[in-house]
Amino acid sequence: MTHKKFNYPTQDALKAEISTLGVDIPLSDDLSPLRQPVQIGKHTAANAIAIQPMEGCDGTADGRPGELTLRRYDRFAKSGAGLIWAEACAIVPEGRANPRQLWMTDDNLDDYKKFVADIKETCRKENGFEPIVILQATHSGRYSKPEGVPAPLIAYNNPIFEGDHPISADRILSDDYLFGLEEKFGKTAALAEAAGFEGVDIKCCHRYLNSELLSAYERPGAFGGSLENRTRLLISGVQAAKAATSSDFIVTSRLNVYDGFPRPYGWGAAADGSVTPDLTEPLELVGKLHKELGMELLDVTIGNPYFNPHVNRPFDMGGYVPDEHPLEGVARMVACVGTIQRAYPDLKVISSGLSYLRQYAPNLAAAELAQGVCSMAGFGRESFAYPEFPREIFEKGALDPKKCCITCGKCTELMRAGSTAGCVIRDPAYLPIYRRDVLKEGQA
Repeated sequence: MTHKKFNYPTQDALKAEISTLGVDIPLSDDLSPLRQPVQIGKHTAANAIAIQPMEGCDGTADGRPGELTLRRYDRFAKSGAGLIWAEACAIVPEGRANPRQLWMTDDNLDDYKKFVADIKETCRKENGFEPIVILQATHSGRYSKPEGVPAPLIAYNNPIFEGDHPISADRILSDDYLFGLEEKFGKTAALAEAAGFEGVDIKCCHRYLNSELLSAYERPGAFGGSLENRTRLLISGVQAAKAATSSDFIVTSRLNVYDGFPRPYGWGAAADGSVTPDLTEPLELVGKLHKELGMELLDVTIGNPYFNPHVNRPFDMGGYVPDEHPLEGVARMVACVGTIQRAYPDLKVISSGLSYLRQYAPNLAAAELAQGVCSMAGFGRESFAYPEFPREIFEKGALDPKKCCITCGKCTELMRAGSTAGCVIRDPAYLPIYRRDVLKEGQA
């Protein structure tokens, strides 16, 4: 099978392909919904564009923002986005996804205070407002590599991933260990508020630890089996974060509502063993987060970028040929996000998966907002490639296709090579890094 690549010289050509496929991808030429402010609790985002958490793997060994980290967020601050969702920050050292993953502690809190203050000051000078800035608190679980080599800490062995080579039983986290993480989420939330962030994300997506627990149908004990048990760490993490911070502080989550794997190894799939989305359990979980715990903001995503990346980030180039058209993946994301938003219209839901549409992404984002699919439009890979994209939407009413992300996956290749991640195609800082660490040029 030949993979279909993005080739739509006009929006009419894109609409024709959407029609031929029979998928639901709304597009609008009226981009004004993107300009509208969004109220989140007692905070106001100046517009409806959010920069999604995109990890650069470029902090210092002791968890501080590094030179490339500061460069990236300076570009994000200048962008004009109303909300900047800062990347993964480990809650424990053994849960770091790489030796340079951010990790906030009492010792480096002042560095984070300056980090946040600089983002806000730069945005204020460039755009006339301060953005809402959220910190993502994470435990990388099966993707932990604190010393640069795989050191997985898993909720359960998954034969879809492990095949005939299960991870050793001593790497399966005990209930006692998981109970102990509650205070770690609370501690990170308290530090985030002290640093000046407006909120914290109890990360629960893309098969990191919290997300993996959602599908622990066959795990025994307090964190497996029932929906109450499988969501226990997320719920307790949210409760701990709320208890450790003020009432004005936003406690949120970037949440997988569908994994793309069959039960019992996938969350959000039908009970018949297929990969058909069934959001019954995710809707129940979101209801608890929103109605019972008072969560006012939710960042919705799907899939696993390490194993089935086409589910959440359709691509032009990748390690395999998906058995679906990329636009079918875009439509699935729209449907999943819309299902959550329409079930809970008072919840501010951020969409994902927009970057594949390049210069037409604002048209999808505006249509999603206008049709009640979401409350904010979240852009991920695009922010690596084209950090000034929000400002150009507002000032020019369009994006330059020559600046857009081309979904080539090279930023992910850098991450998988243990390097620092960024856009190899559009950002000149990363081509030499790619040549050195991925292509191994100039190495003996």
